[in-house]
Amino acid sequence: MKVVALLSSGIDSPVAIHLMASRGAEVYPLHFRQDEIKEDKVRRIVDKLREIHGDRVKDPYIVDAYEVQGPVFEKLKEIGKAKWTCVFCKYTMYIVATEYAKKIGAKAIITGDSLGQVASQTLDNLMVISTATDLPVIRPLIALDKEEIVKIAKEIGTFEISIEEEPPCPFVPKFPVVRAGLGQFKNILEKVKDKLPREVI
Repeated sequence: MKVVALLSSGIDSPVAIHLMASRGAEVYPLHFRQDEIKEDKVRRIVDKLREIHGDRVKDPYIVDAYEVQGPVFEKLKEIGKAKWTCVFCKYTMYIVATEYAKKIGAKAIITGDSLGQVASQTLDNLMVISTATDLPVIRPLIALDKEEIVKIAKEIGTFEISIEEEPPCPFVPKFPVVRAGLGQFKNILEKVKDKLPREVI
């Protein structure tokens, strides 16, 4: 089974990939590049995962976050909805992941979401974000707490890479939305839809 996995330079998503590869999935990582430091970490994380899973973990596909997501974030600022940036960040990731999945024949999207850890991972926000795709979204870490995730990351050798210093995300708003309502989301989506990524892959 082929799956596309959203892969950041952080702790969680490498663990999600490890768990899926352990179940026999062919995992195609997708990374949204913000800077060279994070991209380098991602490539080393993939190398580490391949030491365990071999070619079940594929080379990461890299897209430029500034090019693909930047126009959406700028439009949100323009219309006074910057606090929705984290929601639209994940929403645009799902759009691109769906496109990539359909091009390679993958059947699902994998994420490192763990319920309630950050702004994009509350139940309300996950529901809204999931409307970006018609593919199943598999969240292997959803019921794990941070300690459990860190334990696995240390066991597989990705933790030390993930915690290396890196620039902060340049897009995070000061007060992100944590309970996104679907109706309000759809109204904002209508105003930014011409900026959404198309034919990125």
